[in-house]
Amino acid sequence: MGGTWVLDTPWGLLDAASGFTLSLCQFQEPSLYTVKAIFILDNDGQRLLAKYYDDTFPSTKEQKTFERSVFNKTHKTDSEIAFLEGLTIVYKSSIDLFFYVVGSSQENELMLVAVLTCLFDSLNHMLRKNVEKRSLLDNLDGVFLVVDEIVDGGVILESDPQQVIQKVNFRTVSEPAAYGFVLFDYIASNSEQSESVPANGGK
Repeated sequence: MGGTWVLDTPWGLLDAASGFTLSLCQFQEPSLYTVKAIFILDNDGQRLLAKYYDDTFPSTKEQKTFERSVFNKTHKTDSEIAFLEGLTIVYKSSIDLFFYVVGSSQENELMLVAVLTCLFDSLNHMLRKNVEKRSLLDNLDGVFLVVDEIVDGGVILESDPQQVIQKVNFRTVSEPAAYGFVLFDYIASNSEQSESVPANGGK
């Protein structure tokens, strides 16, 4: 028996006789790998921390060139989102720091904003609301831990700052030799303060 196959798709009925070739990309599901990079720059555009999760910018030189371009485009604007080199970038500034989260041009901006907000709020909690360059550099190990708890390999793991701080605190308790007493003192004393100070400030 002769005949042709017919495929029922969201775009209508397609048959082999039409000579229509389906592109595989039409059936690709959204990727779990949401984040391409996270980096923090100072108010001169110098890198303080950076993590890249794919090979979009394979060398350190290319990464820093990209970071400089992003900084030049964003540091004098009031916007919180930028598009550069086919990428979506959300960002936030605090005193002398700039925080950036980078995704693809097709990425959901709200997902990237959620990562950025979680990063900033987690650091704000850890650094006792003193989110500025000197405090960040004094606790850089802790900052890396926070980033790793939020994103792993480009996949978003956590968007709740309280959960991030709890997990970082657990890691510093279980592996104190790896992260040092200074970091643990910041996190532990902050947690103790939150638990011991009444909501009305003790008055």
